[in-house]
Amino acid sequence: MDKNLFLYKDSKKTFVLIGILTVLQSLAIIAQAGFLAKAIITVYEGAGFSALPFFAMFFLAHVFRHFLQWLKSRIAYRFADQTSSQLQNDLVEKVFMIGPKTISRQGSGHIIALCLEGIPSYKTYLELFIPRFLSCLLIPASIVIYVFTMDVTSAVVLIVVMPILIIFLILLGLVAQKQKDNKWENYQLLSRHFVDSLRGLVTLKFLGRSKGHREAIYSVSNKYRISTVRTLRVAFLSSFSLDFFSSLSVAVVAVELGLRLINGQIDFLAALTILILAPEYFLPVRELGNDYHATMDGKESGEKIRGLLNLDDGEKQVMTVNLPDWNKESELVVRGLTKTFTEENRTVLADIHFTIRGFKKIGIIGLSGAGKSTLIDLLSGFTKPTSGSFFINGVEIPDFSVAAWQDQVTYIPQHPYIFSGTVKENIMWYAPNATDKEITEAAERTGLSELISQFPNGLNEKIGQGGRALSGGEEQRIALARALLTNRPIMFFDEPTAHLDIETEHDIKEIMLPLLDNKLVFFATHRLHWMNEMDYILVMDGGRLAESGTPDELFRKNGVFTQLVKVHRGEVS
Repeated sequence: MDKNLFLYKDSKKTFVLIGILTVLQSLAIIAQAGFLAKAIITVYEGAGFSALPFFAMFFLAHVFRHFLQWLKSRIAYRFADQTSSQLQNDLVEKVFMIGPKTISRQGSGHIIALCLEGIPSYKTYLELFIPRFLSCLLIPASIVIYVFTMDVTSAVVLIVVMPILIIFLILLGLVAQKQKDNKWENYQLLSRHFVDSLRGLVTLKFLGRSKGHREAIYSVSNKYRISTVRTLRVAFLSSFSLDFFSSLSVAVVAVELGLRLINGQIDFLAALTILILAPEYFLPVRELGNDYHATMDGKESGEKIRGLLNLDDGEKQVMTVNLPDWNKESELVVRGLTKTFTEENRTVLADIHFTIRGFKKIGIIGLSGAGKSTLIDLLSGFTKPTSGSFFINGVEIPDFSVAAWQDQVTYIPQHPYIFSGTVKENIMWYAPNATDKEITEAAERTGLSELISQFPNGLNEKIGQGGRALSGGEEQRIALARALLTNRPIMFFDEPTAHLDIETEHDIKEIMLPLLDNKLVFFATHRLHWMNEMDYILVMDGGRLAESGTPDELFRKNGVFTQLVKVHRGEVS
């Protein structure tokens, strides 16, 4: 059983409700067996019409039993749907919280597989497991208690036979666990390979290796096929074995009852009732075994999802922070900001100090590997710092992942993601309630109007996967239009024009600069011409803040910034 099952919302309530219904269902099963036995004996004795009331009561008990089963299924489905939806939201939120670097270490294919396949699998596991588990506990117990009131010897036989079936079920589970682990490893390999293949398809085609890549795809797919067939083989064999051993157990009870009936040690009504109840006694264990094998992937997915959600739990600090919207009087103080990757034993940022007030454009520059992107990740809340003190308007925050800060932040990466949808849907992605007028104005201000006018369907033209392809500059314009619609006071740019040619960058720059007015902007880049537009500059060197100040102040210092400018101009080799 999933050890986190009782941590979910309404889990205990669900267990209690299904438990009560299961007890009532076990009473219905006992009543069903009793009335059926009486009806059969009545017919056997020749009083056919006298059996009709017993058959009617049997039918009512049968209907009530299956009504309770349907009710249990509905309750379990509602709980599974609610829990899986919450897990999906938590998982997506966690993916945004842990940032791109951690995603890369976890494997984007693995995370995509959890989101697309893991959540539905875990939902199926919850939906099937809870009713089966409680039925396995309560129905056999109720039946054996009732049988004790009728015949002690038969009850003892039932109790002795049941552990044999359970032990065999455990042995099958251990074998299936190994196959499940192998299948999950191959599934992760397949999902990562699939995502990587999609990403690199254009490159492979350009290099003329796309056809040769078919062999790699076939090899990975074949490994997954083999592991799936092995897992199914174990599942089918275990299902057959469970049916065989449960039938054998019923046969043992039947033989014992027959011998004692012949010897006159038990009356016909009690023997027939117990014989009818014997398959019902073993049925919940058999169903639990079958559904366990059918939902192993779901249980494994749930464990992986919980592991991802618990990532970096030791760094979490529960703190509610109320921050006003950033304005011209606001102040950000960063003291001793340090980031160390413990698994790599590498410090990428060390002892960063700076203070920012009001609306400013902050340039972050340095050579490749100086820590520009890491600083952006930390300030935007994608990554949590190892140490440091941070104050916003005098209020200390544990890190920049607090909701009160992130609700004010817009992040534009080097390669904005274009979702599969229309131009309109992509622009209004973070502002779903935006009007057509606002979307059109955002498109005009970001230079998209001319492009949209060339599309046959205008704003309703499909772009992204399965739609029209966009250039890097057009993707950046889409990202700027999104930012314009959200209208948040704090913006982060991580090398937004690094992949653009000079002409496209110039056009983007002309569009972008007016959008940065009256905002707090952090702009990481290695292209120094942007620094002429910045109010303040942070110069990174080897993971440390080498110097900071206005462009004029840094020029007068004749330090690291000046050296970078000279290298950029070719004055220094």
